[in-house]
Amino acid sequence: MTLVDQHASTVGVTDACRTLGVSRATWYRRRDRHDDVASRLRSRSHPRRLSDAERAHVLEVLCSEEFIDRAPREIYAILLERGAYLCSVRTMYRILVEQKAVRERRPQRTHPENAVPRCCAKAPNQLWSWDITKLAGPARTWFSLYVVLDVFSRYVVTWLLARRESAYLATRLIEQALIDEGIDENQLTIHADRGSAMTSKSLAQLLADLRVERSHSRPRVSNDNPFSEAQFKTLKYCPDYPGQFADVDGGRAWCSSFFGW
Repeated sequence: MTLVDQHASTVGVTDACRTLGVSRATWYRRRDRHDDVASRLRSRSHPRRLSDAERAHVLEVLCSEEFIDRAPREIYAILLERGAYLCSVRTMYRILVEQKAVRERRPQRTHPENAVPRCCAKAPNQLWSWDITKLAGPARTWFSLYVVLDVFSRYVVTWLLARRESAYLATRLIEQALIDEGIDENQLTIHADRGSAMTSKSLAQLLADLRVERSHSRPRVSNDNPFSEAQFKTLKYCPDYPGQFADVDGGRAWCSSFFGW
């Protein structure tokens, strides 16, 4: 038993017991009675474990420009065809798991973190919120309702009901609203979500020329534009909301009455 204890860390328990004619079960039972021997043997590394330098070399090969797009099993086969053997396929995966590179080893493009929008309105015409919602029309058609809301007073600055959603219509609508309200440079912030009309180049250029600050919701977060969303719910849950309009003129007549109210 003493000889097995001495040589187990170098040749392994199985080979030591077989050579010395000792039962492995007896040796394990004796080892469990001696905590100091057990802790020492548990902390040892496998005799055939790769050294730190060898593991670093394997990782360098796996992440090299030649093999960075290939799976470890494919790399293993290519190296064998060249007469080179680094380690087993399973060991390659173990090394990649340790370096958190098992899923994607290529350098990934990082996206900036989208901060929560912080907008404050202490007086009218300091912060506007706008959005587009769909109103049902005849025969499975939909009309687009553009609404610009003053956050401080909840006053509907301007609105438009059109047959389609268009960046051109949104740009002209907001441009006319800025003229009608007499907005000065660096006075107003306009908040919206990230729809195609809200992030269009024409609207962005208009607001930049007029020195109007833009604010956008985070991607796929509807809670960042709560004022417009709440206003749309008020509109669609109104007791006399018809649910469906016969034509766009009928929708405009109803919206004119609603927004006047």
